[in-house]
Amino acid sequence: MPQKIILDVDTGIDDSLALLYLLASPEAEIIGIAATAGNVPTAQVAINTAALLELTGAGGIEVAAGADEPLAVPLRTTEDTHGPQGLGYAELPVPTHPLSDRSAASMWVELARAQPGEVIGLCTGPLTNLALALRIEPELPRLLRRLVIMGGAFNHPGNTTPTNEWNIHVDPEAAKEVFDAFSAAPPDRRPLVCALDITETIEMRPEHLIALAEAAHSLPIERVDAGDQPEWRSAASNPVIRYLTDAVRFYFDFHHLYDLGYLAHMHDPFAAAVALDPALATTRPATVDVELAGTITRATTVADWAGMWGREPNADIVIGTDPAVFFERLVTRVGALARRLYPEPPS
Repeated sequence: MPQKIILDVDTGIDDSLALLYLLASPEAEIIGIAATAGNVPTAQVAINTAALLELTGAGGIEVAAGADEPLAVPLRTTEDTHGPQGLGYAELPVPTHPLSDRSAASMWVELARAQPGEVIGLCTGPLTNLALALRIEPELPRLLRRLVIMGGAFNHPGNTTPTNEWNIHVDPEAAKEVFDAFSAAPPDRRPLVCALDITETIEMRPEHLIALAEAAHSLPIERVDAGDQPEWRSAASNPVIRYLTDAVRFYFDFHHLYDLGYLAHMHDPFAAAVALDPALATTRPATVDVELAGTITRATTVADWAGMWGREPNADIVIGTDPAVFFERLVTRVGALARRLYPEPPS
């Protein structure tokens, strides 16, 4: 049976690949998508998400808008990382399907209550919506089958401050509420946390875009590189490959600008893959908390690996994986989805 997924996103280039990965996976059934303010504001996240769903013929999936601001601090967005609209250089038609009538927090609660023990929550953005949902329904840690979070940095530098990962940085109060609440989850339902320690080993390169185009039977096969001008756009015959090329190329450019190489860290699609198959990851239990008061360490995720706090573990942190296996799945699945959706080049 397909695994029922609530996806909570701040779409976002790598969020969009997570969405494509789930849509391309026969074992996944997305039952609702929550739009979270983060990479771009909530309204733009909802537009981006709905547009991608329509590109892939999945426009009937519910998209619910969440809060416009974090719980306690002003919203910070990151268009420099993801582009002015959040999708890099890519542009998609304005979606025609209406958004849900219910809020993202209400959607979380109502879907989990209706299918107790069956739903996997996957959060690839700030945790604002889930924190608000927990305020409505504190039993969510026991109602969900599992929660998977892309967020945090433990034995690894941050990507926003020296110690902060972006998703936690945007709304640290929400992250703390979530980790505190999930201390009540049974051991087999502890959140799986994909932090920078592992997601920054998931390095997408131009060769992966070539492999996706080949898998989709898209022409021409285009190789992007650091010398491409910002105004260059893909001429790929397959609209999904054209979208991916234009979106991911912006992400490559961003990483290259900061001397990380001409590559892109695929944080969110890796979390999606782990949500569907936890065997992709090696994990270690820990008690996770979020620093809120530190002058220079606010929003840092802290893991008590040794039980020094005397509190039971509330998370299983991913500490190992094989990136090659992940990318083989990404290319195979998303390439096949693109080929199935658009089997012939447009005339």
